[in-house]
Amino acid sequence: SSQVLSSSRGLWAVGDRRTCCGFSRWVSAMSMQSGSFRFLNLIKPVMCVLPEVEAPDRRIPFKEKVLWTSISLFVFLVCCQIPLYGVLTSKSSDPFYWMRVILASNRGTLMELGISPIITSGMVMQLLAGSRIIDVDQTLKEDRALFHGAQKLFGMLITMGEAVAYVMSGMYGSLREIGATCAILIIMQLFFAGIVVILLDELMQKGYGIGSGISLFIATNICESIIWKAFSPTTMNTGKGTEFEGAIVATFHFMASRSDKLIALKEAFYRQSAPNLTNLFATVLVFFVVIYFQGFKVDLPVKYQKVRGQQGSYPIKLFYTSNIPI
Repeated sequence: SSQVLSSSRGLWAVGDRRTCCGFSRWVSAMSMQSGSFRFLNLIKPVMCVLPEVEAPDRRIPFKEKVLWTSISLFVFLVCCQIPLYGVLTSKSSDPFYWMRVILASNRGTLMELGISPIITSGMVMQLLAGSRIIDVDQTLKEDRALFHGAQKLFGMLITMGEAVAYVMSGMYGSLREIGATCAILIIMQLFFAGIVVILLDELMQKGYGIGSGISLFIATNICESIIWKAFSPTTMNTGKGTEFEGAIVATFHFMASRSDKLIALKEAFYRQSAPNLTNLFATVLVFFVVIYFQGFKVDLPVKYQKVRGQQGSYPIKLFYTSNIPI
């Protein structure tokens, strides 16, 4: 009986080892299958549908880059002036007033969303790739194309989501007043305008233009706002008489129409009803301060592992994060 028991124990031990080996092989096979699955592989079937700007097959001359940059700016500025069809005039305050300069958007126009879908999709995808939540090998051309396609697809989805949220929240009027047809038209207008912005940004990034499309649109929006508030010829009645909206135009008007030049100059600097010279000079001061601090950087010494004795430096700017926290 002891021999039978020992032999049975031996058989069970051999069976346990075989079972453990089979289980470990199954786990390793499943891990290999899960490791082969990548998020970017889900984008491959959609790549043929996504709109894309082809990369140039030649070196773009500087004059042609200026031309494409001007065309992109012209399309952007035209979209900033075309009002949305089906929007009811609303006298309520703009909840995104202070964000529109950064997002390069204009309320009630095709550029209502501005560059917010591009910025949001870019930051989210970079965060996912940097934290290794999704596997991206930037040294591979296929991975770079898939990552760019995923970022574009995510931007289009964010555009649609923001357009639906804007309409459903009642920013353009209640749904009962505008109706289902106008609501769908507004969503489609915002969606196609967002696709135009994405393609214009891609046009600049592919090397057809000068610089980045996002930076270009932000700078254009800021410059347009500063020039308009400085030289606007529109008039308004503030209770003290007719005044010009532009700070510089209003200054010449005050000096020419008021008998007391000191009071006229004081009003040009400190009026509260419209842009004044103090606002303009503060903007110029901040502009030069930012340019001055842009030159501040820390050179981090770098040593190469492959080449002994060779050293270099990696510059880190003081304004490295720029306006990303805002």
